[in-house]
Amino acid sequence: MKQDQHVLLTHGDSVQTVGNGLKVIAKSGDLVAGLADEQNRLYGVQFHPEVDLTTNGKAMLHNFLFEIAGCQGGFTMESREAQCVRFIRDIVGKNKVLMLVSGGVDSTVCAALLHKALQSDQVLAVHIDNGFLRRDESVQVAESLANQGLKLHVVNSAQRFYGSTTLVPDGAGKRRTLPLCQVVAPEEKRRIIGDTFVHVADEVIQDFHLRPEDVFLAQGTLRPDLIESASHLASKKADAIKTHHNDTELVRELRAQGRVVEPLCEFHKDEVRAMGVALGLPSALVQRHPFPGPGLAVRVLCAEEPFMDASYGETSTLLHAIVRFDASIKENHGLLGKIARSTSEQEREVLKCVTEKTRLNAHLLPIRSVGVQGDARTYSYVAALSADGEPDWESLFVLAKLIPRICHTVNRVAYVFGSAVKEPVKDITVTHLAEPVLEVLRECDAVANKILLTSGCVGRLSQMPIILIPVHFDRDPALRTPSSQRAVVVRTFITNDFMTGVPAVPGVDLPIEVVNEMGREMAKVPFISRVLYDLTPKPPGTTEWE
Repeated sequence: MKQDQHVLLTHGDSVQTVGNGLKVIAKSGDLVAGLADEQNRLYGVQFHPEVDLTTNGKAMLHNFLFEIAGCQGGFTMESREAQCVRFIRDIVGKNKVLMLVSGGVDSTVCAALLHKALQSDQVLAVHIDNGFLRRDESVQVAESLANQGLKLHVVNSAQRFYGSTTLVPDGAGKRRTLPLCQVVAPEEKRRIIGDTFVHVADEVIQDFHLRPEDVFLAQGTLRPDLIESASHLASKKADAIKTHHNDTELVRELRAQGRVVEPLCEFHKDEVRAMGVALGLPSALVQRHPFPGPGLAVRVLCAEEPFMDASYGETSTLLHAIVRFDASIKENHGLLGKIARSTSEQEREVLKCVTEKTRLNAHLLPIRSVGVQGDARTYSYVAALSADGEPDWESLFVLAKLIPRICHTVNRVAYVFGSAVKEPVKDITVTHLAEPVLEVLRECDAVANKILLTSGCVGRLSQMPIILIPVHFDRDPALRTPSSQRAVVVRTFITNDFMTGVPAVPGVDLPIEVVNEMGREMAKVPFISRVLYDLTPKPPGTTEWE
């Protein structure tokens, strides 16, 4: 293995003093990135060898497991399948299982395992329409699973979800949330939806004239779900990035009672897909793009007022200093020192070249999106870049990599299609989870996915969330036109492990004409002011914006 390796090192902490018996075996600049006690065969790294963004991470783990730890490669997918089947049978016995099926690969593979492990009359497969699905989603889910011989009960609970509330932590106690249709905080939205799924599931059990305590709840929960939710099943030290709908407090209570069956909870997405192939599921189901359990509810950024905290002014000034770095050098800008502390000399030279040839406008949007920096959850600004003429995608991605590293209060960087944005963006359109708002997003989502499908490019992406944000671009403040429109974001994502990933680069991963067509066609949807393209890798941006 070469001496220099490209790895993901995102931690805010670092080693100051090396302990006795340890020696440094890897460094990133002046930071210690690896330690070893070869006499006791102890090794540690500061970076993430398990993720895609560490180029040779799998080879590093292979070397450790087989050349140092002396492991053997006898654990195959076939043995994991058999282990899952035994796990289900041991827990469930002769009881019944309620399987909540979304139509995604995780719940579909889980359902297939249940049918292999249990008698057909033991498994109750239920699809709950929570009102936040894409266009015709429930019909497509029912048809695809019926083709696999799985009888699915569809429950329409849209109005129930819209009006649902739940209890959330509040200091030392708890408080009840507003109804979901009035909530703006993403964590509260996720908790309400997850808990309502459990309540509806209990009602379905009663409709079947069964007692809840005699029925197990089955979920297609994966390892990353538990990690991001900071579940004690994954780690007692992790910071919660976002609460997954299958790991709310109510679900955790059911786990504590022994009522939850999660045969895939030690699996990652690529392993689940391999399991699906081994179980004989069709490629269309196994390779289907993931869709979050809370659905479009977490693809609408809700807000009642613009987000402009105490850091807004400095962050906005710093953002402009970065995108006009060549001019900042000439002016001896006061924030050059801050830029220098977060970049290498080589990176600053690249930044100078990029900003010399690409004239961009930059706006710090008064909204927040969820991200992850230093293995901790962040919830902060989005930087929007725009320009007259055709975009220089290579330059845009250079800036998208550097801006969040320099501006720690920026989670995401997005490019705005069309001409340069000239009007200031300091207001938002009040946005809640109302049906008219959801219908605008459904239309944009349908337009974008139809273009992706007809272009034959679906397989090039791992996922493509379409996000609605409460920003009305191009409003002249002198005219005092009220903010009434919104903008939509294309979030392309390429990954194997879904723990880290990168956006698709137009002209490399996706044809430029496909990306441009998405931008043009979604801009025609009523009440859409602009279309944006998310340039942010994970980290610092999460796959979804909430």
